[in-house]
Amino acid sequence: MADTVLYEVSDGLATITLNRPEAMNALNIATKVALREAVESAASDDAVRAVLLTAAGERAFCVGQDLKEHIGLLAEGSEVVMSTVKEHYNPVVKALTEMRKPVVAGVNGVAAGAGFGIALAADYRVVADTAAFNTSFAGVALTADSGISWTLPRVVGPGRAADLLLFPRSISAQDAYELGIANRLVPTGELRAEAEKVARTLAEGPTVAYGAIKESVAYGLSHTLAETLEKEDELQGRAGASEDHAIAVRAFVNKEKPKYLGR
Repeated sequence: MADTVLYEVSDGLATITLNRPEAMNALNIATKVALREAVESAASDDAVRAVLLTAAGERAFCVGQDLKEHIGLLAEGSEVVMSTVKEHYNPVVKALTEMRKPVVAGVNGVAAGAGFGIALAADYRVVADTAAFNTSFAGVALTADSGISWTLPRVVGPGRAADLLLFPRSISAQDAYELGIANRLVPTGELRAEAEKVARTLAEGPTVAYGAIKESVAYGLSHTLAETLEKEDELQGRAGASEDHAIAVRAFVNKEKPKYLGR
């Protein structure tokens, strides 16, 4: 894994850090490959019960595609330019949204283009009060990628999503909070500690239940009520049969705090 993405697992929490602060954590090919590998590793590792996705520096979470590299590849006529959506962005977003464990994004600065899309693919966003968001795509004559045409309308509604995509502009952290893009706002200096606190709380929680919650919410957004009720029944059976459910019930009866095992 390239040093442009750091990956660490500790006590059930996988921390993935974009590590190109000098380039505002822009996504060149090496970084995209490393990010894909890190996210897929976290998704497949049973020892990982939650994921924290964050970035080095204070200026940017991720400004999306590395346009300097992009311009060079365009000049060369390289086929790699547009294949990056299929080869890199799609697998990253798919792994983030479909893994059966919660993902927290700690957004420390600007999240633009694919950086915005990656942040939206997380289940919960802790955002520094100096951060900002920008869809960016139309500004460089491109359409949405990194799953943003799926995630953004689900967060802000289709009308606002169309507005933000057709007229890309900087959205402040406060506006992002009011739109539902940010789940929690914190002072910049407290971002990393607060994001890690949220992620570690989830890493210590009932992982099977969290996975079922992610699946049921995604399912319910594209299915009828009757179909969703059936899916809830299926998923509740799975959660009810977990060790963590038995632990939770015993702890409730004994008036104790449950210590979940994640299974």
